[in-house]
Amino acid sequence: MLKKKIIKKDHLKPFLRKLSKGSDLIAPVRNGLGDVLYEKIHSIDHQEIDLSTQPQESAKAFLFPQSEALYTYDCSQGYRFSQEKDGRPTVLFGLRSCDISAILYMDVIFMRGPKDLHYVRRREKTIIIGIGCNKPWENCFCNATKSGPFLEFGFDLQLTDLGDRYFVESGRARGDSLIDNWPQFFLPVTEEDERLRYQLVLEARSGFTRQVHVDSAFNRIKDVGVDASIWEHLATRCDGCGGCAYICPTCTCFTIFDRPTSRDKGQRIRTWDSCTHLGFTEMAGGANPVNPQRDRLKRRFLHKLYYDYLEFKRPSCVGCGRCLGICFGGVDIGLFVELVCSNSKKGREEDSANILAKLLVEAGLVDQEEIEEALAQRAKTGTPLGKILVEKGLVTKGQLAEVLMEKVEKS
Repeated sequence: MLKKKIIKKDHLKPFLRKLSKGSDLIAPVRNGLGDVLYEKIHSIDHQEIDLSTQPQESAKAFLFPQSEALYTYDCSQGYRFSQEKDGRPTVLFGLRSCDISAILYMDVIFMRGPKDLHYVRRREKTIIIGIGCNKPWENCFCNATKSGPFLEFGFDLQLTDLGDRYFVESGRARGDSLIDNWPQFFLPVTEEDERLRYQLVLEARSGFTRQVHVDSAFNRIKDVGVDASIWEHLATRCDGCGGCAYICPTCTCFTIFDRPTSRDKGQRIRTWDSCTHLGFTEMAGGANPVNPQRDRLKRRFLHKLYYDYLEFKRPSCVGCGRCLGICFGGVDIGLFVELVCSNSKKGREEDSANILAKLLVEAGLVDQEEIEEALAQRAKTGTPLGKILVEKGLVTKGQLAEVLMEKVEKS
């Protein structure tokens, strides 16, 4: 049975010190410049672990490094490849729900079908200790992607801040082992602890300030696609720097190349890549089969919010909000969803106006020239069609009601 315990905040550092013996401890650390980043803890007494601020980057790089040597090669006597040595076990501490959800997504990408052995070896030796978000940050929308602010699975241990103590819950057998191995750090859970945690979870779910309607955007894309004007608008704002992909915890595109270290020896290197880079789809001879400005954004947004949604029943965006802060052009997931949903609302309004126009013409209340003039005025001013016609004296409110009622009755 999965365990629930309490650990006092004064006991957290000694517990982490035990975990760091024999493993690399990674945690959010505030550096000398004031930035909070996931870093390796070399001295738990001299590095400041910060659990109050969202790290600027996710923990992706510790399982899928930005640059890594997959193999060394020697071609002095035929080709011989040698695999790089494994590193130490890792403890990822202080991960938020969105970042844990991102790791679960990477598990699907790298561990199904032909498994990526480099990722698998790291993942199998990684312990994940997360912390739920009592108060979502400004740009977060993990509620819309069903990846937070608290999780029910995917972690070894999950902490909830209760003030002077943490509520600790195990998510799998390995989490139980962590508690069993060091019982001196943990206390039993009381009814008050359970009640307080439940209350904090409810408050966190209602604490989001940014509303990003991911499900609505998916349905709009599925039903009618994305208006070409949206791609054109976003393309003018995107500089193709790849910052969104590098900061995103679920972007897993990469490229591989060989780097010589001598005449006969070298390394096979894997590095991150981005579908927003101009050369991502460039072919031999410089040919590019897609529009480099517009289609590079199509790849990114449709992958996140449509294709993965179709395959996995949820988007690969985890709602961490980092892309909202990194892009100087404002070309982020939030803006794309807003544009798609706004276009959907505009489309429904136009459909309603056209239906009303057709009904009025068929009823003989207005002629085609009058209705076209009214529709043009509506497009220019945004005023409802019925109001325009009433103000022009072409129909009365009663006639509008009769036409609409007749339509409803026939339906």
